[in-house]
Amino acid sequence: MKTAYEMEIAGLKRSLPLCRVTDDLYIAAFIMFGDVEITTACAKELLSRAPEFDVMLTAEAKGIPLICEMARQAGTNKYIVARKGPKLYMKDIVTVKVNSITTDHQQELSIDASDAAFMKNKRVLIVDDVISTGESLAALEKLVNHVDGIISGRMAVLAEGEAADRSDIIYLEKLPLFHPDGSIME
Repeated sequence: MKTAYEMEIAGLKRSLPLCRVTDDLYIAAFIMFGDVEITTACAKELLSRAPEFDVMLTAEAKGIPLICEMARQAGTNKYIVARKGPKLYMKDIVTVKVNSITTDHQQELSIDASDAAFMKNKRVLIVDDVISTGESLAALEKLVNHVDGIISGRMAVLAEGEAADRSDIIYLEKLPLFHPDGSIME
């Protein structure tokens, strides 16, 4: 039985551990945390394909190192993170609900009034590490639309499963889904 999926991402080879989602479905876990080399390479490659934007937005937490590096490489000092629930320092909070394949419960994504004001009438590039079901992406789109931002694009390092068939997502590589024995689902 295979326990990992080997792939090349932004010119770098990585081994992604297979993780059980259900009895019949496994996914390959792509974790950028702690991997400066892959984060830097993916940020550079995504920026080379990015449409024009004024600000970038991601969901907490796995997209944070990526969006930070993309902002650094783009020469901007501002990006926005939709938090997994309101924080004490946030004022006039805008919140949407989301169900993610990698989380076993419904979550909230929240931004505060200053981030909402910053996105108003601006071209917002939505960035994430992996797009799978599209639930997190839809929640981020709701946030942008609610604050009168303009979605300029949707980007991810990997598009998992059916997400790779979407024409509205820019991504670097397709990530398959897996059977319990580690074989790829067709």
